[in-house]
Amino acid sequence: FCYNKVRGMLGYTGTYKGKRVSVQGSGMGIPSAMIYYHELINEYGVKNIIRVGSAGSFQKDIKIRDIVLAMAASTTSGINNSRFINADYSPTASFDLLLKASLYARKKGIPIKAGNVLSADEFYEDDRDAYKLWAKYGVLCVEMEASGLYTIAAKYNVKALAILTISDSLVTGEHSSSAERETSFNEMVEIALNIA
Repeated sequence: FCYNKVRGMLGYTGTYKGKRVSVQGSGMGIPSAMIYYHELINEYGVKNIIRVGSAGSFQKDIKIRDIVLAMAASTTSGINNSRFINADYSPTASFDLLLKASLYARKKGIPIKAGNVLSADEFYEDDRDAYKLWAKYGVLCVEMEASGLYTIAAKYNVKALAILTISDSLVTGEHSSSAERETSFNEMVEIALNIA
């Protein structure tokens, strides 16, 4: 059934293998996503939020269609600057969900990478080489929401994990088509549904 239509961001609840799960869009970028994460937690009582989405690889050994579990999320956003005055906050995934995702993927033979990701404010970065500094420090890929998710989850003491499929590589310039992203990134969804 459809439980949410607010701002055109549809949310549906159903069952998967007898377990009740909900699926909802969250918009694009940290500010939009944080609105929906806040509402899911505070208005619907959600205790686990698993974000699935695409990401751009920063590392040459992370290829198109590889799956990344975001252990932590660095960010170019200033969203936490007003919360933690004169200090940096390092948002991380819930270990429980991270472990479950890793174990499920291993059991099913789904290769994964796990590590720090970058939640960026800009989708189209002017400086094509800006990623190289992040890559040097071991950041695996870039997306736009995980840091906000992990911050809100920590604030309200709920579990959160971002599971990402690599859609393009900033290293090689390779990319998947929008049709491929819509129809073939199924393994991350399988992992998410089975650990929810």
